[in-house]
Amino acid sequence: MKSMPPSCEDCFHEFKIALEDLQIFVKQARLRELSESRKRELIANFEVAHELALKVIKSYLKRCGKGPFTGSRDLTVEAFHADLIDDGKAWLDMVIDRIQYNPIYELDKQPEFFENIVKKYTRLLDRFEDTMDKILA
Repeated sequence: MKSMPPSCEDCFHEFKIALEDLQIFVKQARLRELSESRKRELIANFEVAHELALKVIKSYLKRCGKGPFTGSRDLTVEAFHADLIDDGKAWLDMVIDRIQYNPIYELDKQPEFFENIVKKYTRLLDRFEDTMDKILA
């Protein structure tokens, strides 16, 4: 028997849990210098939260009759046009940073990526949570 895909609300609930976990790491990073392993954990938590945010966006847009989308960039652009996110360029920067951080590439992007997560990207995810709370209420 084929199972039903998770609803937009289910995806959003998962995202909120992941965002709470990320916020704990970010709060620690703002209070003191994290060890390299804790920085990697923060980055991994961010990637989970971002991926779940994209899953929420995809689920919501599908419910609105839009899609399919070929990747996270297309999805991000459509989310901006649908007013789900308020800073399309910063969200696209998030996507690009995640691609460049990939250990397959030789670029050492971790310090810059870490700083962007702590200083910019978590706020973007927070605002997305606020927006979706209003939409799904």
